Amino acid sequence: MSAQALSFDPGPNKTLAATLNVDGSNLSLLLTFRFNEVAQYWVLTIFSKTQNAIILDSIPLITAGYPAANILRQYSYLGIGSLYLLNMSGVDGEPNESNLGTDFVIIWSDTPIDFRAGV
Repeated sequence: MSAQALSFDPGPNKTLAATLNVDGSNLSLLLTFRFNEVAQYWVLTIFSKTQNAIILDSIPLITAGYPAANILRQYSYLGIGSLYLLNMSGVDGEPNESNLGTDFVIIWSDTPIDFRAGV
């Protein structure tokens, strides 16, 4: 299993181009993080850099109290891996507009083995 931390500076909305090793292959993605001011949580949109198309849109980055739940598990059939939002500092609640990337870290990993094609 390969796990990669996505690093970026805290602050408002951001876009990150990433080539991630998922399930033994490189996956080129464009990730857009937006903070929803009304709901007070981050949402993620995932684009395929090679196909220039949206893969998933407006995924809430909410931990719901879990220390390391796979936010992408329900989308495992897409084969884009797993995303874990880790609370590194023990602050209460969800990441806010200024602590995603510091207090909360995003870890990208392989697709759960029970969802991989050909396994």
